[in-house]
Amino acid sequence: MHPLLLRTKARIRDAAKPISAAIVGALTIGLLRTTRYFDPIKTADLFARIAQRIGPLTREQKTARANLTAAFPEKSPEEIETILAGVWDNLGRYGAEFAHLDHVWEHDPAHPENSRIEIQQRTHELFAQLRLDGKPALIFSSHLGSFELAALAAVAHGLDAAVLFRRPNIASADRIIQDIRSVKMGTLIPAGRDAPLRLADALQKGQHVAILVDQYFTNGVDVTFFGRKTKANPTLARLLRQIECPIHGVRIIRLPGHRFRAELSEEIPPVRDAAGQIDVQGTMQAITSVVEGWIREYPDQWWWVHRRWR
Repeated sequence: MHPLLLRTKARIRDAAKPISAAIVGALTIGLLRTTRYFDPIKTADLFARIAQRIGPLTREQKTARANLTAAFPEKSPEEIETILAGVWDNLGRYGAEFAHLDHVWEHDPAHPENSRIEIQQRTHELFAQLRLDGKPALIFSSHLGSFELAALAAVAHGLDAAVLFRRPNIASADRIIQDIRSVKMGTLIPAGRDAPLRLADALQKGQHVAILVDQYFTNGVDVTFFGRKTKANPTLARLLRQIECPIHGVRIIRLPGHRFRAELSEEIPPVRDAAGQIDVQGTMQAITSVVEGWIREYPDQWWWVHRRWR
């Protein structure tokens, strides 16, 4: 193609970006606001059916299938497709639940049978320990199940939480998403250059810092995940080097009947080098291995559409 035509095409594409972003932002805002007017359970069922129809038509389907095939070489093509169907079901339900975050959390310890959230006694005990020990803590999670509820679990148990989150690229959508997340989620800290300083400050103040740890991070440390090398964000382990405190993992597992189970792991011991210092790479490998174990239990509830390996 002639250089002039290439430049013209590039200019048109650049000029169209703000327009397309505004359209996507407006659609996102409209969808989130509209969804809140409808029954959350019926909406989750509807979104799951839509995602199961549309998802397989997207390029993410190819990414997810390749990831699953590499992660589970022992599984048949039929088993992989069954997991894929569950992945889209989970993603659809997550979208509906996100719009209703301020009233999805329903847990009554006196009548757990009537609650949407199931919490085992050991998890109650661990949350109480975190609340009463007078220490800060680092809590990690992953894109498993309805993971946004993990921050609600912390606040519901009385923890002073600070949550690291990634802003959407579209400013208009960012505002309404922050409004939804800010309900019962504690302090929200956006990812960025100053995030490590703000997270360290939160720990110094005795807060419980929550971080998602299962995405590819270009400048991260090498870890092995499902037998394949990838890069993990070292922020959690680097914070631990500054302020030593307990590490726990939290996950929200989707159960039949529109219910969930919240689980807090036992304390994860950090890996240390010969001098006794926190080994950043080793600690992130230990955490990554915990997340891998979670996913092996519930492979249809993780976001395989991520490009976790590059």
